[in-house]
Amino acid sequence: MFRTNPAFHLVLAFFVGIVAGLGAVAFRRLIGLMHNAFFFGQISSRFDDLRHSAASFWGLGVVLVPVLGGLVVVWLVRTFAPEAKGHGVPEVMDAIYYGSGVIRPVVVLVKALASSISIGSGGSVGREGPIIQIGAAFGSSLAQWLRLQEWQRLGLIAAGAGAGIAATFNTPVGGILFAIELMLVEVSARTLVPVMIATGTAAFVSRLFLGDYPSFIISQHIINRTMHQSAGAYAAYVLLGLLAGGAGLLFTSSLYWTEDRFERWIKNPYARHAAGMLGVGLVIYFMITFTGHYYVEGVGYATVQDVLDGAITHPGFLLLLLLLKILTFSVTLGSGGSGGVFSPSLYVGAVLGGLYAVIANHLLPGIGISMTIAAALGMAGMVAASTGAAVTGAVMIFEMTSDYHIIIPLIIVASLAFGVRRLITRETIYTRKLIRRGHFIPEARHSNLYLMRPAGEFMETPLIRVKGSRTLADIAVLLHRGREIPHILVLEGTQPRAVLTAPRVRELLRHRQTSTPIGNFASEDWFSVPVDCQIYDLVARFRATHQECALLCRIDPPEHHEDVIAIVTIEDVLAYTSLPMRLLRPHAAQ
Repeated sequence: MFRTNPAFHLVLAFFVGIVAGLGAVAFRRLIGLMHNAFFFGQISSRFDDLRHSAASFWGLGVVLVPVLGGLVVVWLVRTFAPEAKGHGVPEVMDAIYYGSGVIRPVVVLVKALASSISIGSGGSVGREGPIIQIGAAFGSSLAQWLRLQEWQRLGLIAAGAGAGIAATFNTPVGGILFAIELMLVEVSARTLVPVMIATGTAAFVSRLFLGDYPSFIISQHIINRTMHQSAGAYAAYVLLGLLAGGAGLLFTSSLYWTEDRFERWIKNPYARHAAGMLGVGLVIYFMITFTGHYYVEGVGYATVQDVLDGAITHPGFLLLLLLLKILTFSVTLGSGGSGGVFSPSLYVGAVLGGLYAVIANHLLPGIGISMTIAAALGMAGMVAASTGAAVTGAVMIFEMTSDYHIIIPLIIVASLAFGVRRLITRETIYTRKLIRRGHFIPEARHSNLYLMRPAGEFMETPLIRVKGSRTLADIAVLLHRGREIPHILVLEGTQPRAVLTAPRVRELLRHRQTSTPIGNFASEDWFSVPVDCQIYDLVARFRATHQECALLCRIDPPEHHEDVIAIVTIEDVLAYTSLPMRLLRPHAAQ
């Protein structure tokens, strides 16, 4: 294994930033090329995403444009790189925590091509997910080629991901925070400085080719108005934050509900995505026919700019745009497309904020909420609620709008939106995809001090005790009274016999296997530890036994099922530490 000195590691980060910046520029040009080819039959990469696209000369035939693009996307993904399907960021996180930071180089090319076709042909997805995956894949490939140490490889992946965000949105600070909140398994000078170098470099390269402009334009007179906010306006922002949190939950749930339905109803992947994109094609044809613009196709930045400009003020139309964007986004990705979720969340947040301002000013004429400011706040709230990156959402919107005076309302809305989502579920739009595979991602980066604390302090998943003869239907009735899926301790007489973990319960209920006794599904693969066992010792036991469940007990070993205080799984430990899975279960990445 090749060991680099710190200076050379920084040079590598600089190189990753250059490639990520150039990749972002090339990817945006590629989207323009695909859009012009699919919609107008032209070979040109010119495309201004802040302006609405002209109507395609295909007429009614535009309905089939997303279908054609979708078929090509499915072929590319299935033939060359299955990792390129979907929104990209979960695959990067999965590689970090479960794959030792190994991302195949082919993913760079396939993801860029598949996502540009998906977006260019009318798919209602974003461009940031692919750029994140492209930057991360290059960082991983470079580290593998040089045979760097694992922590350096993981650091370059985070640097590439942050650089991709910085380059595509012209938000270097936001890129750093994105890497910290979602990518870095260790936050220290040796990992953070390379991220800073990569994101700064990528933003600089992007500005050389695309210009130093904010992602969205807010007029100076609107910015001046934010200097003087009334107490009533701040109270209104509190409610907006709560609404954004609810919208974020709807946004996330809609995607995975749609994905489940498509996979259940249509087994063939080509037919599945073709059916979904036919629906998207019908929606965009309806919009161009009756409104004059496509509105919901592609990244949707032109519509976001319209809301920021106050060009769309009818509440009914704003509500229609919000619902149609969630629908087309969910169908595009849920049926098998390739693209990001960040831009659609910005779109939904902007429209939600604009709609909120229109209604609030109508009901309370004296409150004086700016539609532009409310739209910007809505974007931050949606990012915080859906992705879990609350700080990133607030700072990126600040960088995108170049309005410093909006920072306090941004903090309020992003924090409340994040809190609403976290109160209901700790799953984000990124981690839910991984949890469905049984791959859990930690919510926080803790110092080693946390490993010395008792394991019981970190456990939130409830525990219920049942006989093995009870069925899943019985469990479903019990859960109807509560909200959170519990771990289940299966009893034999007065003794604990087996364990059914919360993720397994969730999976079984989703597949409706309700008539079988739960004892048939439960695992006897567990060990017991005292309730005051330290996390450090618990991790050692997981590694030594290769088991995945531990019973925290008053008396070890337990003499009665009442001695069991809680069930702890590897995933529970991962949820509250920054330990990658391979440190708890070494064979997992093999």
